[in-house]
Amino acid sequence: MTNCCGSHNTDTHAAPAAAPASPARDGSGISSTFRITEMDCPTEERLITDRLGNMPGIFGLQFNLLDRTLTISHTPAALDSALQAIRALGFTPQAADAGDAGVAEAPPPQTLWWRLGLAGGTALGAEILHFSQWGPQWLVAALAIAAIALCGMGTYAKGWIALKNRNLNINALMSIAVTGAMLIGQWPEAAMVMFLFTVAERIEARSLDRARNAIRGLLDLTPETATVQQDDGHWHQCKVVEVGIGSRVRIRPGERIGLDGTVLRGHSAVDQAPITGESLPVEKGPGDALFAGTINQAGELEYQVTAPAGETTLARIIHAVEQAQGSRAPTQRFVDRFARIYTPAVFALALAVAILPPLLMSAAWLDWIYRALVLLVVACPCALVISTPVSIVSGLAAAARKGILVKGGAYLESGREITHLALDKTGTLTHGKPVQTDFLPLVEGAPETWQAIAASLAQRSDHPVSQAIARQAASQSVAFREVERFSAIPGRGSRGGIDGNSYHLGNHRLLEELGLCSPAIEARLDPLERQGKSVVILSDATQALVLFAVADTVKDSSRQAINELHRLGVKTLMLSGDNPHTAEAIAAQVGIDEARGNLLPSDKLEHIEALIEQRNCVGMVGDGINDAPALARADIGFAMGAIGTDTAIETADVAIMDDDLRKIPAFIRLSRQTHAVLVQNIGLALGIKAVFLALTVTGHATMWMAVFADMGVSLLVILNGLRLLRK
Repeated sequence: MTNCCGSHNTDTHAAPAAAPASPARDGSGISSTFRITEMDCPTEERLITDRLGNMPGIFGLQFNLLDRTLTISHTPAALDSALQAIRALGFTPQAADAGDAGVAEAPPPQTLWWRLGLAGGTALGAEILHFSQWGPQWLVAALAIAAIALCGMGTYAKGWIALKNRNLNINALMSIAVTGAMLIGQWPEAAMVMFLFTVAERIEARSLDRARNAIRGLLDLTPETATVQQDDGHWHQCKVVEVGIGSRVRIRPGERIGLDGTVLRGHSAVDQAPITGESLPVEKGPGDALFAGTINQAGELEYQVTAPAGETTLARIIHAVEQAQGSRAPTQRFVDRFARIYTPAVFALALAVAILPPLLMSAAWLDWIYRALVLLVVACPCALVISTPVSIVSGLAAAARKGILVKGGAYLESGREITHLALDKTGTLTHGKPVQTDFLPLVEGAPETWQAIAASLAQRSDHPVSQAIARQAASQSVAFREVERFSAIPGRGSRGGIDGNSYHLGNHRLLEELGLCSPAIEARLDPLERQGKSVVILSDATQALVLFAVADTVKDSSRQAINELHRLGVKTLMLSGDNPHTAEAIAAQVGIDEARGNLLPSDKLEHIEALIEQRNCVGMVGDGINDAPALARADIGFAMGAIGTDTAIETADVAIMDDDLRKIPAFIRLSRQTHAVLVQNIGLALGIKAVFLALTVTGHATMWMAVFADMGVSLLVILNGLRLLRK
């Protein structure tokens, strides 16, 4: 037993001296991740990209704005230069702690509220004096300058850095606009514009924090401490990050489980809804798995830790969600490309508005320069750019709360396009725990011996049908035999040597390939297969010896899920390795449109490819391992029952954390809702921009109105995106 408070204590909050490095995904150099607390807007992302993008030794940059992290793929020699370049932009990169899974805390506000309030008061005073003409012009100018100094120096500093790097971000545009307003004598308006801009930025940052907190809520599922048994047998409260694998942990009723493990003693019901979204608690006893973040309800449990705090199922979920945040959905990639063209285009339009009318039409210079300054405020694409990541991350967080782990924004957005869904049978549509229903000897001899031989082969396989045969034999106290040269035959069964003889245990297809099938055997198989049972035959080198029939039961949730999919307009297809009769019987029970049986993994892959070639958007549902080729080829691969399964969480596009098929229509509905919000946000942002461009050119818009419009629509798209978090 390990003392939990030993020398392996780790400070998860201290930043390491050097960036944690790992091999880059593309194989070029290494990858280092840094947390930049000042980076929470596409403005900073663009600035860093422009500065580092062409540096030698830098292969790629991956941003996660909500997590405020930047991952750099680089050569070892290039890292110091990259960090110096980032610091030159006014940022303070800190190496992200490798053990720190989660979302960054928001940085302290750069402008204190009291200073902001004082700036607002002086700006309002300048406006009142200007309109009432109670005071001299120098006093109006002094109040305006005081207001700008109180709240706008941060904007000026960022704007100057952006201009030095030839980047027209919102800070640069706002700095130019406010300075221009002061130069043409619009003192009150310059002060009010800077004040409104700073207030709007603060409100926007607070609104974005809600999206960050949606991910942070996953972190709060695990307690900070656990009750661990020490070497002397006493129980002691320890931090979960200090508890090692193999430690014995006690969990009382009502407590939240801190680490993954296996129950050693006790029985209880555990609420797994925080991870799987299941509505009912799950009964747990000795040998059952427990997962960090779930809640013990009824009785006291003792369990053995199977994974450290940083590698629990919940930690892997959080890591996957964080990686998904950093990915770019198709709409987001389009918006990013559009924004890179939009801002310079509007800036060029502003220059034209300032110069051409006075030159060509003898218009008033100050009037048209003012309109150009208003255009600079309108030119910022913040609302457009921020609308997509907030919506995508809100959708990812909403899915995670339901027990649906989506591996990227691209899958969340494209889920709405699914037209066909292919499903595996065992464990997906059925419970995956079939029982043996029939035992039929085919030749005269010793059926007890044949049952022992079949069970010995079956226990070496992880297929649910084989396991049913092994369980039945164990319940009858059948003595298992030693198996030599065991090997699995994908899609067919298994073979091995027992007592010097070679045996095969497999399905109807394997018997035909061995040349041992006959009309008499077909007559025995046919009625069982028509009942929807899976039939397994034991054979030696010369003949079929005994027939086993195994039946699985269909989940009630499968019937509901198929009905929901049909209402969503999705066609369903079952792809099974079982015989066609069994496949058709199960398909009929749940209402699936089409069923195919006797399929090998390669056959399932061919069916998926055929559907894709017909320009369908195809989803594939399987266990994440046996159906790997088809899952990988499908437009979206769904892994069922991924909780506690490393492979499924790592490889699937979408992982359903429990085995409830109804999560898939829920995912499709969420995808459609997310797409609708994206379209609404883009339309809102572009529409208001277009209106104010027209109002500005015609002289009907003022600078403070432009600020209200720009930052107001930013808040609207953020709040609209956050609607996806509502249950």
